[in-house]
Amino acid sequence: MPMRVTLRQLKVFESVSRHLSFTRAAEALHLSQPAVSMQIKQLEAQLSVTLIEQFGKKNGLTEAGHEMLYYSREILRLLAEAEEVLDDLRGVRRGTLQIGVATTANAFATQLLAAFSREFGGIQYKLDITNRQTLLDQLETNQAGLVIMGRPPSNLPLVAESFMDNPLVVIAPPNHSLAKQQNIPLDELSNETFVIREKVSGTRIAMERFFKQHGGKIASKIEMTSNEAIKNAVQAGLGLGIVSVHTMQLELEVKKLVILDVQSFPILRHWYVVHREDKRLSSVAEEFKKFVLVRAGEFAQLPKILNQ
Repeated sequence: MPMRVTLRQLKVFESVSRHLSFTRAAEALHLSQPAVSMQIKQLEAQLSVTLIEQFGKKNGLTEAGHEMLYYSREILRLLAEAEEVLDDLRGVRRGTLQIGVATTANAFATQLLAAFSREFGGIQYKLDITNRQTLLDQLETNQAGLVIMGRPPSNLPLVAESFMDNPLVVIAPPNHSLAKQQNIPLDELSNETFVIREKVSGTRIAMERFFKQHGGKIASKIEMTSNEAIKNAVQAGLGLGIVSVHTMQLELEVKKLVILDVQSFPILRHWYVVHREDKRLSSVAEEFKKFVLVRAGEFAQLPKILNQ
């Protein structure tokens, strides 16, 4: 008997599988939870298999669910790619450009996107600003289009091109005892409390690698899951922070925070525009990639302290 599966069912199933939650999938799809549950029940009835089961208090995919998820994502990806290719053949610059952006890159990435949209009208954008791990998961499962992030791992089939420096700096409130010191020795930071990102963050990974290489250490730390939370905590006097300078423009302008002059800092990282090797980019995606590689520096000026 042929399968009579609808695209709507596949989209709902993919969302539930990704979130492992009917409620969160309903919110993401702007549907009611009963509507999402009904779509899954109809899909399971059509396929005569159980795709999602409840294990204790959590939902999980059955073996059939894992298999169906792979094919669902491939079908949805190929349809989206077909739409882009046909638009290119018609000479039509429209459709949707899907972009994933690391939270740290949000400030300049949105300016980049705004400038690009002024030059290429008629395009719809799907912008996902999220953490590094989510971006990597999306790339691994072939859900992502173009991604702006720090250097990705080498074990994934990706094309990653560097386009701009991403210096990490030590920040403090202006009244901190180290704020006016110059050439601060690294070991002088060992007695300070640091407010830092979660373990999967690219900033956290680079910070820990740096201190290991330089023989330094952070004795006391408070973990937070966003750059905004870290900056607010540092302003409140909870400790020092290490963040990308690209998140600091407003705080430096209004003098709510300062960059400390610490030996061996800044930690120099880079921003990359990334996509899967097997991803066929539409002409619009290719144009945006070129735009990023050539013009990104116009939208992320470094503070004077880093240009001296």
